[in-house]
Amino acid sequence: MKIDIFTLFPGWFGWFLEQRHVRNALELGHAVEAVDLRATTPLKAGQVDDTPYGGGAGMVVRVDVVEAALLARYGADRGERRVIALAAGGRRFDDALATELAGCSELALLCGRYEGFDQRIIDHFCTDEVSIGRYVLAGGELAAMVVCDTVMRKLPGALGHEDSAVEESFSDALEGAPEYPHYTRPYDWHGHTVPEILLSGDHGKVREWRLEQSRERARWRR
Repeated sequence: MKIDIFTLFPGWFGWFLEQRHVRNALELGHAVEAVDLRATTPLKAGQVDDTPYGGGAGMVVRVDVVEAALLARYGADRGERRVIALAAGGRRFDDALATELAGCSELALLCGRYEGFDQRIIDHFCTDEVSIGRYVLAGGELAAMVVCDTVMRKLPGALGHEDSAVEESFSDALEGAPEYPHYTRPYDWHGHTVPEILLSGDHGKVREWRLEQSRERARWRR
C-alpha cells in the first residue's frame, strides 16, 4: 500500500512514522509520505488559501493549489487511487471503512485547514469525504494520522502477530461490538479479583463469556 498525505505541515508526521506498527508496515514494503501543499502552489509566497465568496470568517484552501499538488504528484492519470478529503462533514470513519481502505493499493489523504476546502476540490478530485467524528479540528493532520493508524494496523504483518487485529472492538469477530474486558496479573488487587472463568482453561466457555461481555458493552453504550 502507498499512502500520500497532502498537508501544510509535513513535519508533523515524523513522530507518526516512528510508531512500531507503522515501521513494521514500511519494512514490509508499504509507503507513507507527507506531501507539502506549499511546495507546488501556483501562488506567490507559498499562499494556499483565500477568503470565502459570500463573506464570513476564516480562509478556504484553494482548488488551484490542490490541483497543482495532485498534478505534480500523479500527473493527469487519476488511476484507481482513493482520494480522500478529511472534513468534519464527511462519511463517519469506522472499522468497516478502515477495512475497506486497507484493501486499496493507493490512498491520497487531503488535509484541510482553516475553514476547509473549496467545494470544487471535493467535487472534482476526491472519491471520498471522511470525518473521524462529529467535532471540528484545526486541520486534517490529526485525522490523517487516525486514518493511517487504523488502516495500517490492519495490514498483514504490521502488528507482528496475524491474530492481533482480528478480535478487536467493532470487528466482525465481535459482531461489531466493543471489545470485552481484559485482565492480567496480579490476580488479587486490593480485594478485586480476576473473573474465575478466565482461569478455567475452558477456551469455549472463555470465548462465550467474552462475546457476552462485548454484547453487554454494546447494549450499555446504546
